[in-house]
Amino acid sequence: MHKVYLREWPLGEKISNKLRLNSPPGGWFPALRDLSWYITELNIPYADLFLSPHLESIDIGAPWSWYTTGISRPTLQTLVSVISALPASSLERILVDNSDVTMPWARLKDSFSSIILRCGPSLTEYNSPVPLSNAAMDHLIHFPHLHTWRIHGPPPTYPTSSLPLVFPPLKELTLGKDAACGWFSLLRRLEDGASTTQGVTPLSKAKELLTILNVEDMPGFNIDLSSVSTIQCFRNLVDLNVTVLCPDEDEGGQCIFKLNDDNVTELAMALTQVESLILGLPCSKNTCLTTVACFLPISAYCSKLEELEIHFNTTNLVNDLKNTLGDPRFQQLRSLPRCPLGCLKVFEMPLSLDESDLETVAKAMIDIFPFLTFCEERERSWEQLSLVIGYLQQDLE
Repeated sequence: MHKVYLREWPLGEKISNKLRLNSPPGGWFPALRDLSWYITELNIPYADLFLSPHLESIDIGAPWSWYTTGISRPTLQTLVSVISALPASSLERILVDNSDVTMPWARLKDSFSSIILRCGPSLTEYNSPVPLSNAAMDHLIHFPHLHTWRIHGPPPTYPTSSLPLVFPPLKELTLGKDAACGWFSLLRRLEDGASTTQGVTPLSKAKELLTILNVEDMPGFNIDLSSVSTIQCFRNLVDLNVTVLCPDEDEGGQCIFKLNDDNVTELAMALTQVESLILGLPCSKNTCLTTVACFLPISAYCSKLEELEIHFNTTNLVNDLKNTLGDPRFQQLRSLPRCPLGCLKVFEMPLSLDESDLETVAKAMIDIFPFLTFCEERERSWEQLSLVIGYLQQDLE
């Protein structure tokens, strides 16, 4: 048996204990490679029966009751004991349920850190909300085959004189809550501060291989020139998803989107392979410095783009579009093929247009994004524009 889904535990205590006493060398499942374990109160005491020394993949899920009522101390102690005994030398994949990071994962920090410290170079995927010790995090950074990494905690603290000389050859990186600011800072230091040999830096492999970068909602993270300059290092990104919300207005929060049109243009020129570009969830404040002038560079340089979500100021939308399409600086861009974007996501951005301006705006948007069919929004004011765009596209067919 190579894979087990451990969820229900129909055996009684006597039979279960008998199984434990009569367990053969190497356990009942010595050939087990893949364990998918949904933790329950009944199966925790016997989960160690499935800890094969040849385990390559473990997927751990937690019961919903833990999210609402927490986990009892005896259950936690047993769980820690099982996890601490997990054979790690052959592990290639560690996945822990990320559906709610409010779970008491911090109580498992020491046991999960011990797993990572016992892992060998075979580990390729780590996806977990459980915080890790500095030593464990540093150990992860040095894994030579780690290609998928989802992390919720801050990076290790490195003095300038002892920055790591390597970084995993990641293909996918997800920075969860409380992680992005620290990791972006470390990435910049690794790229700019580490000594290089013939242009090789600790990020060289990741810069070549990283195609997916996710930054999840995080307080205090700004989409600004500093964060974007770090992102631009990874020129082979296909999916860039920064799903960060601006603070609510009633909390006095300001818009986190600090880029201007030139910054976005520079980003578009760097990420020519991108297919999904989400730069924060556009808010209703309408204070950002970007305008629709950044759309033409995005459409021309990101010729594979299929999904776009970005802040842009709609205060003077009609004039901004007219100026963009008439500006001689954009003449060369207008001659280039455009991206296949079909839907522009505008989230909570306000829109106020006279009926006479609807067709003007719709035509200009189609000129920039020839395959645009509608705008996905929370504000109903965009519905009329989407209808006009749809009608115009039908006439063009």
